[in-house]
Amino acid sequence: MKKLYVVVPCYNEEETLVDSTYKLTQKLNSLISDKKITEDSRIYYIDDGSKDSTWALIEKLHNENSFVNGIKLSKNRGHQNALLAGLMSVKNECDCCITIDADLQDDINSFDEMIEKFEQGYEIVYGVRNDRKSDTAFKRGTAQLYYKILSFFGAEIVYNHADYRLMSSRALDALESFKEVNLFLRGLIPLIGFNSCTVEYSRKERLYGETKYSLKKMVALALDGITSFSVKPIRMITVTGFFSLLLGVGMLIYSLVQWKLGNTIRGWTSLIWSIWTVGGLELLALGIIGEYIAKIYLETKARPRFIIEKVLDDKGEDGKKCK
Repeated sequence: MKKLYVVVPCYNEEETLVDSTYKLTQKLNSLISDKKITEDSRIYYIDDGSKDSTWALIEKLHNENSFVNGIKLSKNRGHQNALLAGLMSVKNECDCCITIDADLQDDINSFDEMIEKFEQGYEIVYGVRNDRKSDTAFKRGTAQLYYKILSFFGAEIVYNHADYRLMSSRALDALESFKEVNLFLRGLIPLIGFNSCTVEYSRKERLYGETKYSLKKMVALALDGITSFSVKPIRMITVTGFFSLLLGVGMLIYSLVQWKLGNTIRGWTSLIWSIWTVGGLELLALGIIGEYIAKIYLETKARPRFIIEKVLDDKGEDGKKCK
C-alpha cells in the first residue's frame, strides 16, 4: 500500500470545498478499504491568496476531517505556483501525490487506475481527457489550436492534459531541480523523463461557482507555454526579416523601373503597403523579443515563486516557507 497525498490548489473556492471534501473523503476511504493506499493518506488544500472565506473553510474542515490539511500562501501567486507550493511541501511525506482542481471536474474515479499504473512502475501518470464535449465551441476550438501551436513550436506537451496527474516522490524530487520562475508545469514535467503513461477520463461540468481561468489568464498561460519552451518564435523573426529584406530589394527595383518609365506616381500604393507591412512586422518582432527579455529579467531576479504563510497538518505546524 502507498501513502497518497491529493494536492488541490484553491482560489476563491468557498462554494465548492464542502462538496469536494465530501467526495474526496469518500474516495480515499474507498481506496483504503481496497488496501490501495494507507490510512495516513491526506488531502492538501493550497489557498492561493483567496479573497473570500476559502482559508477559514479549510481551517474548519481541517478541524472536522482528519484527511484535510492546508497550506496558505502569503498572497495570490497564480495557479501554477500554488500547485508547485503544494507539491514541494508534500514530496518528502508521501509515496505519490495526485494534483486536481478544487471543482473536481476531473474524474476522481480515475485515482484507482492512476495508483495501479504507479504500482506497475510508472513515475508519472497523466490524466487525459477523452473528449471535450463539456467545453463551449469557442473553448474547444481554441484549445485544439493551442496544442497545435505548441507542437509546431516544438514544446513537449501531453495532448488534452491539464494539471490532473499522479507523480511519485522521486519525480517530485526531480521537479525540484527545475528553478525557473516562469512556470508552465504541463511542459516542465514531461522534461523529467521518467517512465510515464496516460489514463483517459471524461471531464464533468462545473457544479458550483465560476471558473477562475479567465480568457486573459488562459492567453497568459499559452504565452508562457510557448516562450518558456521554444526559441522558434525568435528564429521566425529572423526568417521573416530575411524575406522582408528580399521584398525590399524587389520594391527598390520596381521603384527604379517605374521612375525610369516616368510612372513614379503609380508607386504610392506599393510604398504605403510597404511602410505599413514592414512597420507591423517590426512591432511584432519587438513584442516577441520583449517577451523573452521580460522572462530573462524575471529569472535573473531569482525571487521566490511562493511564500507559505501558514500550514495546517498532522504535526500542528504553523510557519513560513519560501521557494
